[in-house]
Amino acid sequence: MVAPLSAWPWENLGVFKYLLYGPLAAKVLYSWIYEDSIKDLWCLHILVICALRGLIHQLWNSYSTTLFLTRNRRIKQEGVDFKQIDREWDWDNFLILHALLAYMACLIFPSLDDLPLWNPKGFITLLFLHVTVSEPLYYWAHRYFHEGYLFTHYHSLHHSSSVTHPYTAGHATFLEHLILCVVIGIPMAGSITMGYGSTSMVYGYVSAFDFLRCLGHSNVEVVPHEVFNKLPFLKYFLYTPTYHSLHHTEMGTNFCLFMPLFDAMGNTLNRNSWHLHKKISSDSAKNGRVPDFVFLAHGVDLTSSMHAPFVFRSFASVPFSTRIFLLPLLPVAFLVMLIMWAWSKTFLISFYNLRGHLHQTWVVPRFGFQYFLPFAMEGINKRIEEAILRADRIGVKVISLAALNKNEALNGGGTLFVEKHPDLKVRVVHGNTLTAAVILNEIPKDVEEVFLTGATSKLGRAIALYLCRRRVRVLMLTLSTERFQKIQREAPADCQNYLVQVTKYQAAQNCKVRDANRSLIGLFF
Repeated sequence: MVAPLSAWPWENLGVFKYLLYGPLAAKVLYSWIYEDSIKDLWCLHILVICALRGLIHQLWNSYSTTLFLTRNRRIKQEGVDFKQIDREWDWDNFLILHALLAYMACLIFPSLDDLPLWNPKGFITLLFLHVTVSEPLYYWAHRYFHEGYLFTHYHSLHHSSSVTHPYTAGHATFLEHLILCVVIGIPMAGSITMGYGSTSMVYGYVSAFDFLRCLGHSNVEVVPHEVFNKLPFLKYFLYTPTYHSLHHTEMGTNFCLFMPLFDAMGNTLNRNSWHLHKKISSDSAKNGRVPDFVFLAHGVDLTSSMHAPFVFRSFASVPFSTRIFLLPLLPVAFLVMLIMWAWSKTFLISFYNLRGHLHQTWVVPRFGFQYFLPFAMEGINKRIEEAILRADRIGVKVISLAALNKNEALNGGGTLFVEKHPDLKVRVVHGNTLTAAVILNEIPKDVEEVFLTGATSKLGRAIALYLCRRRVRVLMLTLSTERFQKIQREAPADCQNYLVQVTKYQAAQNCKVRDANRSLIGLFF
């Protein structure tokens, strides 16, 4: 049985949950169209604040996933997997909850419409109430949520995310966010009740609250340790991403909202917090782990570029499709494309770990159509060459040219770079050469004859040239004598006679696979 208040009331609505903003939007539109001024001004403020909060989470998502900026500052080196993305899909449920509760407050207290734009006293009372009420309230509530029933049925959902992410900050149960509403509402309500409230105070506090929550869950250490060396007391008044990350790995410590002072007072401060923070901050200037394999990709088109992990994370976890509501963003994508064309270099976009090996995807800052512009080819090859030389310099074992980066007309499938730099230690490959290697690895060492279909394709050519060097007779099925002779001329002079053109499948009738001494084998693909 589901625990009370653990599920969201609109959990089954899917994208239709956003219709809950409808009454607010309707009141604003009605006042704007049919009245001289917007009477229920706070309806507009609530919608703007929700949009602003969503933008804060989105910008933190973009920053934390721009690996070319943050890879050496990451706290946990594991990446966010698709299961976590699916679990956190409705991370923004709390925005709807807060919007509805704020709307109810505006209906109950219509005097909120008369708040001034600015009142400096409000910020002082707000800070006082936050430190004396919200911080200790959150601290003790958080500790209780780590005990028995409350953790099992409620808080474990938040801790199901093994790698923290800005969206993890909003990933919790309905009950937890109701309590968080109280935590965030007390300072604002108190200041307004004392007559010191203002519109700017509400905007500022809510934005700062979400900013610091995203900071703690970003998994990227952005607070330099030198700050705490010069101002030691500050470490008790501002937590860091490392500090909160330890709470997710060692759950019995570091319960505070934003101020470690309360962990120190409650004897729950992790003693390794400052040491680990200093280590990660200090090591950010050093190069991290060298990947074993690099996949060198490129952009396809402007629409697909908005599916990058650092743009919209959810899009990167589902099959590609053109979304109409993204079309207004195309001018922005076009501008970014021009900037990358002018200044950008190859950059890291994603990574994954497989069987103990680190694999990275680097991106050449070019889009598909640019590969067919004659005047752009030299610049593209320059970027590819720089990436290969960089991979060779740092110790990458294999770099694979993806899609148009291996275009024959562009660089001969990568041979341009291999011939230009014969001393490369990194292996430059692409999909065809890797496939050829897999096929060749399956051919018995003592085979004497191979029948090859698709013989003049990139794959067939690579297999034929390799086998003839091994003194294996290759029957190449092709009707094009010209293409056959072109491949034959590429083989060493003493090996060319091992390449034989055949024009009918009947030539393979004596090419059999034997169980014992495999002397003959046929390849059909």
